[in-house]
Amino acid sequence: MRKFWCGFFIFWPIAAVVYSAVSPQFNWWFPGPSVTELGQRIDNLFYLILIIVTAVFIGTQVALGYVLWRASHSKAERAWFTHGSHNLEVIWSVVPSVILLFLALYQMDVWALFRVQSFFPKEALNAPVAEVTARQFEWRIRYPGLDEHGVPKKLHLKPQPDDLYTVNDLHVPIGRPVMINLRSDDVQHSFFLPHLRIKQDAVPGQIIPIWFKPERQGNFDLACAELCGWGHYKMRAQLIVEREVEFQAYLQKLRADQNYDGHATPSAVAKKDE
Repeated sequence: MRKFWCGFFIFWPIAAVVYSAVSPQFNWWFPGPSVTELGQRIDNLFYLILIIVTAVFIGTQVALGYVLWRASHSKAERAWFTHGSHNLEVIWSVVPSVILLFLALYQMDVWALFRVQSFFPKEALNAPVAEVTARQFEWRIRYPGLDEHGVPKKLHLKPQPDDLYTVNDLHVPIGRPVMINLRSDDVQHSFFLPHLRIKQDAVPGQIIPIWFKPERQGNFDLACAELCGWGHYKMRAQLIVEREVEFQAYLQKLRADQNYDGHATPSAVAKKDE
C-alpha cells in the first residue's frame, strides 16, 4: 500500500507536466498569438515565470518522489528527527527572494509602458478614440462627434451633444496607438481583451485610460472578467480592428443612424451630414 501512495503522488506531477505540454495543441492555452506588440512582451514575461515555476515544481516533486520511494522499500529503517538546518533555511529564503527581485526589476519597463501615463504614446494620450462605460450588464461606447470634414473631434470627458454612441461594439483602427477612457456606471467590472492581453478593472468614480496598438485586423472578444451581478455572463462584446478608412466609414454610418428621424432614409441623412 505504501508503494501505491508513492506511485500516486509521483503520477500526478508527471500528468500535470504532460497536460501542460500538450495543451497548446488542443487550444487549451492562450487564444492565439497576441494582436499587439505589448501583448507579446507580456507573453514573454508569462513564459519566463512559467519556466521558473516549472523548474521548481519538477525539482520539489522529484525530491518528494525519491523520499517516498526510498521510504517505501524498508520497514526496518527508522525515521530520524531533526530541528532543521540553518544553512538550508538561509538558502531557501534567499534564492526565492533573489528570483522575485529579478522578476520585479525585469518587468518594470513593460509595466510602465502599460500602466504609467507618462510612458503612453503621445499620439494616443492626446486623442482618445472612445470612452467605454461598463454597466450591468453591457458595455456602452461613446465616440466623439465628427466635424464638417468627417474627421473625429476631440473626445471630452463630459458628453457632447454630437457624440456618437453604441453598445457592445467597439471599433478601432489598425496600426496606430489607440487609447480609450474606461469608466463604470455602477459596480466594479473588468475590461478584458484576451487576444490583446489587456485586463483592467473599471472602478466606479474613476476614469482609467487604457492604450494598445493592434497589429492585426479581425473581430476579437471583449468580456467582463469580474463577477458583477446575476447577468455577468451577458457582458460579452466585440472589438473590431479595421483599416482607418473602414473605421471612418463606421463613424459616418453611426452618425447617420443616430440622426435618423424615421422619415428620411439613413443614406439621405448621411449625405445631408456630409
